[in-house]
Amino acid sequence: MQPPDDAPEPTAPDGGRGRFSGWRMVVLAAVVMGVSGPGQTAGVSVLIDPMLASLELSRAQFSSAYLIGTLAGATAMPRIGRFVDDHGPRRTVLLIGAGFGVVLAAIAGVRGIVALTLGFVGIRMLGQGALPLVATTAVAPWFRRRRGLAIGVTTALGTALISLFPLATTFVIGLVGWRATWIVLGVVAILVLTAVGGLGMIDRPADVGQYVDGEPPSTASAAADRAADDAAFTRGEAVRTPMFWAVTGAVATTGMIGTAMQFHQIDLLGEQGLSTVEAAANFLPQTAAGLLATVVVGVLVDRVAARWVLLGSMTLLATAMLAVGYLGPGAPAVAYGVVLGAAGASARSLEAASFPRLYGIRHLGAIRGVVTAVMVASTAFGPLLLAVGHDTTGSYVQVLTVLAVLPALVAVFGLLAPAPTRR
Repeated sequence: MQPPDDAPEPTAPDGGRGRFSGWRMVVLAAVVMGVSGPGQTAGVSVLIDPMLASLELSRAQFSSAYLIGTLAGATAMPRIGRFVDDHGPRRTVLLIGAGFGVVLAAIAGVRGIVALTLGFVGIRMLGQGALPLVATTAVAPWFRRRRGLAIGVTTALGTALISLFPLATTFVIGLVGWRATWIVLGVVAILVLTAVGGLGMIDRPADVGQYVDGEPPSTASAAADRAADDAAFTRGEAVRTPMFWAVTGAVATTGMIGTAMQFHQIDLLGEQGLSTVEAAANFLPQTAAGLLATVVVGVLVDRVAARWVLLGSMTLLATAMLAVGYLGPGAPAVAYGVVLGAAGASARSLEAASFPRLYGIRHLGAIRGVVTAVMVASTAFGPLLLAVGHDTTGSYVQVLTVLAVLPALVAVFGLLAPAPTRR
């Protein structure tokens, strides 16, 4: 919620003129993103087999519940983005943290497909969608010159924390079983997000008497900032620009295809001669490359036009898709993992880092909420699409070769899309 123009500048008890808090916000936002781990596909995946055995559900039923839950959760993203704009990241984190923790703990009590589906709606909406959305949006008001770098670091650290959840969750399952594990995850989410939101997070620099980038603005830059704020796009204006859909298309394409390739990774790489262990180990170069790509893209967004970063991301994705037929154990598989990991991370980082510059920050949450809804929905369809294509053609190579036209089309659209300007 924006303060009125004539409101006095709020200050912290100590005057708020101490060390710049922006980089502390980066760390706290990364923690918020990291705690979304139990709502991400990687976090849920390690709970699937013990839940199937206990609930006596088929894998198809479980996957259907996950699909419905993901799609239903995606519909709430625009409203959550608007809530961030109106009430600030701090209050949003507190509310989402409470809701996310309760839903996680409630899944411990599911007995059938209906309750499981409702649980998936909650964790996919609040975990996969809302927490990463508010985390990267919270960083934007603190930086201008190094905004891309700051959001890239946030995404990289948050992704690294998310990657720890499958291992930690597996350990807890072995100790207390899957039902108690959901309760543990819920308690952790509530405690961590309450601490971050209640004790550490600050909505904007002016709330503690600080300035963007930690530097008092000159008269000229202050006037420019006010002009930029006045020129900020509303959500309705942003979605009418071609560049919005170019970047959204890149995020959705990597979300759909990247998730599908990872979901079926053991079988996909197994067809190319990799063992189960080798196929599972391929997640490591994907994660490492993704972490590096988020920081690199964050830096690039501060220096080059978004269309060139988009072109690079789509080229990487198409390369990974077309390379599947030539893979084998060893270096080729590692190179494939690096390219695939960098493709997905670069598209997500491009959206988070470029939208504040392209559309301003006044309505940023509402604008990014639309992108997050499309991204979450795309991840729901990807695994099913690739599975049907495999069953139809008998090969992952053929269906991925056909689907490679999607990143190519997005790349061309991105190159042709003009930079957004308000009339």
